[in-house]
Amino acid sequence: MPEKLQTRCVIVGGGPAGMMAGYLLARAGVSVAVLEKHADFNRDFRGDTIHPSTLELMHELGLLDEFLKQPHQELRELRGVINGQTVPIADFRKLPTRCKFIAFMPQWDFLNFLSSHAKRFPTFQLHMETEVVDLLVENERVIGVRAKTPQGELEVGSDLVIGADGRHSTTQTRAGLEQREFGVPIDVLWMRISKKQDDPEQSFGFFQHGKLLVLLDRDDYWQGGFVIPKGGFDEIKARGLEQFQDDIVTFAGFLRDRVVELDDWTKIKLLTVQVNRLCDWSREGLLCIGDSAHAMSPAGGVGINLAIQDAVATANLLAEKLRRGPVSVNDLRKVQARREWPTRLIQGMQVFIHRRVVTGRTSGEKKSLPFVLRLLKWFPILRQLPARFIGIGPRPERFRSPNAGHIS
Repeated sequence: MPEKLQTRCVIVGGGPAGMMAGYLLARAGVSVAVLEKHADFNRDFRGDTIHPSTLELMHELGLLDEFLKQPHQELRELRGVINGQTVPIADFRKLPTRCKFIAFMPQWDFLNFLSSHAKRFPTFQLHMETEVVDLLVENERVIGVRAKTPQGELEVGSDLVIGADGRHSTTQTRAGLEQREFGVPIDVLWMRISKKQDDPEQSFGFFQHGKLLVLLDRDDYWQGGFVIPKGGFDEIKARGLEQFQDDIVTFAGFLRDRVVELDDWTKIKLLTVQVNRLCDWSREGLLCIGDSAHAMSPAGGVGINLAIQDAVATANLLAEKLRRGPVSVNDLRKVQARREWPTRLIQGMQVFIHRRVVTGRTSGEKKSLPFVLRLLKWFPILRQLPARFIGIGPRPERFRSPNAGHIS
């Protein structure tokens, strides 16, 4: 017989959306259990960008000062090297937020920080190594989940299941929710390359004739993202590691003496880029948020922050009702109604960028800058527009659910 557990809300997935939703609901006095299938949060090349909108939320929650004591790097200006010319793209220093920078922090540190604070609320539970394999359904309503654990099978009954289990979502699949796919013509290869003291201080995007290399400053190493045509990894492998190393050097010559560190294909991780969105994010007893509702591309690093905004909207709209009992599907649809517009806008922008900017479709002289980028170079005030779109995003959420939880 499976072990049974009952809670007001069960959240599937302990990523940014799931952990933030769990923290906020527990803080508001809702009995909540977060189920995470892995034994820890350590995963290479997860989204590590904490944007000003998320840092503002941490301030609202009274966590910011302690949060910024965690190891991190701060990016106040985003610059690109386009066809050999350095172009300032976004200046975060004028944003109307407490933190006028993007913080780079390993996602496992962020999740460990958030979960440690969530555990202080008596209504919060975190179950690691608990993989949800199916939904429990009664009279067309989702009433819980079935999971595998090292100790055996576990059934968790709940008034609400929140699917926050990412782009390969079990909850989404088992619920039979229809998904709309927006084809993007790229994938990304992620890698680590060591950093030297005299390397450039800023993180860069290197654009060259429609190709792109991103270097993120991770203090003692560069996290590199090399954009390739969709499904093109096998062809790159066939050309050999030496050719791949040469490709990196053509973008960032200062890495010439270090690309030899990429001496095995196991050191290069493929991220298959997806952009998709559920038509309906919910059904009776179930709500999907974050990548489970809308997979984002890594462009702009906005995915983690959009997922967190979903979690805030979920807590704002549902916590009070959920504390008293079940919520209706109409209540759940309010989350989608609140968050779908910013999701559509950002995904539309990402698809546009991928199809027009980083797929080799360039026009004009090889060394010329597109007119929009020339404007950014000539008029610094214009850099505040991309800064606001990336750093704050459309329709940022402010936490307003009651603080009904009690820290033990």
